[in-house]
Amino acid sequence: MIIAIDGPTASGKGTVAAGVAKHYGLKRLDTGALYRAVGLAVLDAGGDPAEEAAAIEAAEALDLAAIDEHRIRSSAVGLAASKVASISAVRAVLRRAQRAFAADPAGAVLDGRDIATVICPDADVKLFVTASLEERTRRRLAELQKQGEAISFEDLKAQIAERDERDMKRADSPLYQASDAHLLDTTALSIDAAVAAAVAIIERMRTA
Repeated sequence: MIIAIDGPTASGKGTVAAGVAKHYGLKRLDTGALYRAVGLAVLDAGGDPAEEAAAIEAAEALDLAAIDEHRIRSSAVGLAASKVASISAVRAVLRRAQRAFAADPAGAVLDGRDIATVICPDADVKLFVTASLEERTRRRLAELQKQGEAISFEDLKAQIAERDERDMKRADSPLYQASDAHLLDTTALSIDAAVAAAVAIIERMRTA
């Protein structure tokens, strides 16, 4: 069973994906982490994430096993990720890794921004997870504060809105809800409630 989960920044898609993967005993790939890792690599090299050659070089050299989960979660890396993600050649490199992951006969859960529309268009179940901009800002701010990063609510909100626009308007694989994806709004849901709602949708699809 392949489960594709898409959604914008801090919508809860990663949390839902992790919960769903645990519930069904499936492996999970956070595809957004790949783009964050590429963005971080470009920044570490002193390059510009919007510069195609630097971004492609970082994507081709990416080691999935060496991704620093702590460092890729900063607000600066989030913006860098959205810039490298708008480069078609970078997406082509990372697309191969994502499809190889999804090809496992045992099944998988993948979350990102173009899983249901591009990476796994034939997924057994597709979810589009969203939440209000205000709630997504609150969630991401709490994460950043735990990491010791200082940023104001309004500045972070503007960054997230900027990333939303870039993700939705990019020419290659823009973020949008697939026509056959089930909408899950997590604005007012706890983690457990969001995962339970996702599992309920998946079970309805499996028994339909």
